[in-house]
Amino acid sequence: MTGDAPVGGLLLVHAHPDDETIDTGGTIAHYRRRGVAVTVVTCTLGEEGEVIGAELAQLVSSAADQLGGYRIGELSRALGELGAGPPLFLGGAGHWRDSGMSGTTAAPRESEAALHPRAFVKSGDAAVEALTRILLETRPAVVVGYDPKGGYGHPDHLRAHRITMDAVDRAAESGWDVPKLYWSVTDATVLRLHTEALARRTVDQLPGALPAGWILPAEGELACVPSESVTTTIDVSEVLPAKRAALRAHATQVAVAPSGREFALSNDIAQPILPEEHYILVRGQRGEVGPDGREHDLFAGLDLP
Repeated sequence: MTGDAPVGGLLLVHAHPDDETIDTGGTIAHYRRRGVAVTVVTCTLGEEGEVIGAELAQLVSSAADQLGGYRIGELSRALGELGAGPPLFLGGAGHWRDSGMSGTTAAPRESEAALHPRAFVKSGDAAVEALTRILLETRPAVVVGYDPKGGYGHPDHLRAHRITMDAVDRAAESGWDVPKLYWSVTDATVLRLHTEALARRTVDQLPGALPAGWILPAEGELACVPSESVTTTIDVSEVLPAKRAALRAHATQVAVAPSGREFALSNDIAQPILPEEHYILVRGQRGEVGPDGREHDLFAGLDLP
């Protein structure tokens, strides 16, 4: 690490608009309230997403193919609700395209030959170089990416994980050794406690039960990791109003329950809006830990101005 270089703030790498809010929205708002610089890098426009409701349904890739441009506006509003700056797209807006999940319009077969020429999974070394340049320009103290499974396994999440790991290594070779690198995850125990509470409210028809048409997640359906693998927990309870507002900004992709406790994507599977967000430290030294043996600050242990 160059000794005279100023250490930047927090940089997060996400695959599509809405991922930044679903996975790390509370963390973004938490650190912005503390005055920390936050950079959110988004790799695609999410062109292959489905759309909730009929009003904007024709924006999808199989119809007007205008969803990506519309989602730039949603991302801008969401980042505004979180207190972050304007969107920063890897390579520029629209440079790489949402690759879609296998079996969708974007990826009807497993073969890469079936994919759009600009599909993010085909981005190669150019994406690593683009992210390396951003790292060298912003010199973040902390970088957040996905785990090797890409959270729930979307091909673009897997690709975002790979380029983040490679870009951090390449930036170190070029003068900026990122002090701390984390993977964004969800603690299985915390997720289970909240989904069980939701199930009880729904079965007993208590206040906060699911909206009509929403369904409870099946066991193991929501992506999570074993609790013992989590190294860091960020309490985001105080900024949940900002996270809820940011989720609502992604209206083509996300619906928030009237209770504000859950959200759902187009599949209508309820997911709890957790009061904490979870991470695994994979590069750098662990800082001070609490009684639970976890860090409670992504910047813990860093000597920053």
